Amino acid sequence: MNYVRSSLFAVLSLALALPVVVQAGDPVRGQELSQACTACHGSDGNSVNPEWPKVAGQHASYLYKQLMDYKSGRRENALMAGQVAGLDEQDMRDLAAFYAQQEISPGTADEALAERGERIYRGGIPAAGVAACMACHGADGKGNPAAMFPLVGGQHAQYNADQLRYFRRGERANDNGRMMRNIAARMSDDDIEAVAEYMQGLRAE
Repeated sequence: MNYVRSSLFAVLSLALALPVVVQAGDPVRGQELSQACTACHGSDGNSVNPEWPKVAGQHASYLYKQLMDYKSGRRENALMAGQVAGLDEQDMRDLAAFYAQQEISPGTADEALAERGERIYRGGIPAAGVAACMACHGADGKGNPAAMFPLVGGQHAQYNADQLRYFRRGERANDNGRMMRNIAARMSDDDIEAVAEYMQGLRAE
């Protein structure tokens, strides 16, 4: 319990310490640029393949950071690295602005699996030292754009589960302060599947 409290304190402290200054993008131009993204993410950012994220409704600040990280190599993905290679920073701001204005399509969740996931999302896993997900991502999964915590409500369960496993294995390492790596390292596969299923069914208001 003490570890959970200290972890939660560290998470919240880091959130308050993260200044986010992202210049506004042009969503109209972003829509034009998004034509190159529709094959995977759909015309409005709602991908149908559960391996690819829904980017509709995601915070512009978070999307911009991910695009920048793909380009710099801080977040590794061969497909995305190729897609962003020809984009400059303004292109990324414009794309982020367009997708942030779209509405994420609601997801559904398996009730039995989501029941366990809800306990983890809202209460953490005290015995393993895992803080509650809602501390950063909010009760409805809306996230916190100022702290760069993404929208997770409605996101594909498979995508979220994959990302948690990448964090756990250290294959994804673009989280500030190792926040997600430290959390995922203490989660089992069953924990990850359950909380990802629950998040898929959340609806951010």
